[in-house]
Amino acid sequence: MFCFQCQEAAENTGCTAVGMCGKVEETANLQDLLIFALKGLSLYGKKAHEMGMPINEDGLFVAQSLFATITNGNWDDDRFAASIREALRRREALKKKVSDAGAVLGHLPEAATWFADDMAAFHEKAKSVGVLATENEDVRSLRELLVIGVKGVCAYADHAAILGKEKPEIYAFIMEALAATTENKSADELVGLVLKAGETAVNTMALLDEANTSAYGHPEITEVNIGVRNNPGILISGHDLKDMEELLKQTAGTGVDVYTHSEMLPANYYPAFKKYPHFVGNYGGSWWRQNKEFASFNGPILMTTNCITPVKKDSPYFHRIFTTGVSGHPGVRHIPDRAPGGSKDFSEIIALAKICPPPTEIETGKIVGGFAHHQVLALADKVVAAVKSGAIKRFVVMAGCDGRHKSRQYYTDVAEHLPKDAVILTAGCAKYRYNKLNLGDIGGIPRVLDAGQCNDSYSLAVIALKLKEVFGLKDINELPISFDIAWYEQKAVAVLLALLYLGVKGIRLGPTLPAFLSPNVAKVLVENFNIKPIGAVDGDVAAMMAGK
Repeated sequence: MFCFQCQEAAENTGCTAVGMCGKVEETANLQDLLIFALKGLSLYGKKAHEMGMPINEDGLFVAQSLFATITNGNWDDDRFAASIREALRRREALKKKVSDAGAVLGHLPEAATWFADDMAAFHEKAKSVGVLATENEDVRSLRELLVIGVKGVCAYADHAAILGKEKPEIYAFIMEALAATTENKSADELVGLVLKAGETAVNTMALLDEANTSAYGHPEITEVNIGVRNNPGILISGHDLKDMEELLKQTAGTGVDVYTHSEMLPANYYPAFKKYPHFVGNYGGSWWRQNKEFASFNGPILMTTNCITPVKKDSPYFHRIFTTGVSGHPGVRHIPDRAPGGSKDFSEIIALAKICPPPTEIETGKIVGGFAHHQVLALADKVVAAVKSGAIKRFVVMAGCDGRHKSRQYYTDVAEHLPKDAVILTAGCAKYRYNKLNLGDIGGIPRVLDAGQCNDSYSLAVIALKLKEVFGLKDINELPISFDIAWYEQKAVAVLLALLYLGVKGIRLGPTLPAFLSPNVAKVLVENFNIKPIGAVDGDVAAMMAGK
């Protein structure tokens, strides 16, 4: 086992015996083997796309499978073994298809030819195909930066596909990127692919934004209740808005309330969901608090995606937690995928909820969100006037992830120390470090503008580009905007690459720089994009307010 894909990598180097997330060696190795198999499938998928063949079906499988390897997403070895078998089956079918069509395949890497069909062989092969199989440190770093960024793209592509929005060019790039990691690409070629991953991340987040808003309306400014009612409830976490929709429909009139948790909080901002009187609000905070918050909720919990932390069999909520979609956990009941044209069946969860006590109240009050690009641009005149008058001196983008390390107190402290003429733009679960602070407003504009989920970082880019246009600037870096990004897992890396593709420079990244960046690759990012680590709070605040 060697895993360094998340911010918690042991000693900021890599986890080798068990993941800091709790991932055991066997699971980590099966994930490595699945990625290896997906690289082989992608080699033929790339060829098929070049020959004009349709690739959406295989492309979606690759996206879903790679998404399943994301941090805290799926812990189920049997599911990974099944995905490996399916990847190998699809690989052979696609190989025959392109060969029959006259493709000249030439020399093929092992990922395109290796085959096995039993768990023992899987575990044995997995030992030799992980991250460390690439010996050159810098090549390894660039390959893994590419794969890790693509994992985030896959997450967003899967969510868009669930809502009926797909683009073959997105799948084509995913396959191109995976295939490239089996080839002798130069450092410059790999850097080019990394930036192309950023471009694809922008396009994929735009597609998902279109999917979400066409289905559920544009997010709007919303006060979200964080208290509870005296009815039994279901808690839904993760990112899948289709699951949210179907759960609300199926619980209507049952006497069961629905609450969001962590990254599902932004569901409260969509007009389509507000018509349900049993949709109460949000319960709890960030993903890493779930052990305590899931216990006190008392009712069933539905995990639609990551982050699900390891669930012990003696946990007070082990019998109350369910997974669905790409998420999974051994021993935890899994809600199967919907049949084409149908809905998922949440009746088991609803039946359980009816016999559970209501949630235990852990806080009261309201929080405000819903500041995605459509809503903020509707306030553009007000925002521009505040900037021109000097009422708003600086925007600070504090998007990304939250985590359990004490070092993340930095983001709370930054929010508290920023001058009252600074506005925080946020998306992702990083918001939980400051979204319940009383930071006030500037002329009616809240000082924390929450755009939504991590994928809604797209909104922050749209807002920035619109401000650039309004102020007649040639370069996005001329705006009074600083970027202080918190990262934890791979979707945040995709967002980072998207920002680099858009030309944003001077990003502060923390709590640590990624372990998968070798010294030389880190140097390239520093020299070309001025990426910098976070520092002392007072110094960083002063620098950001000065545009440095």
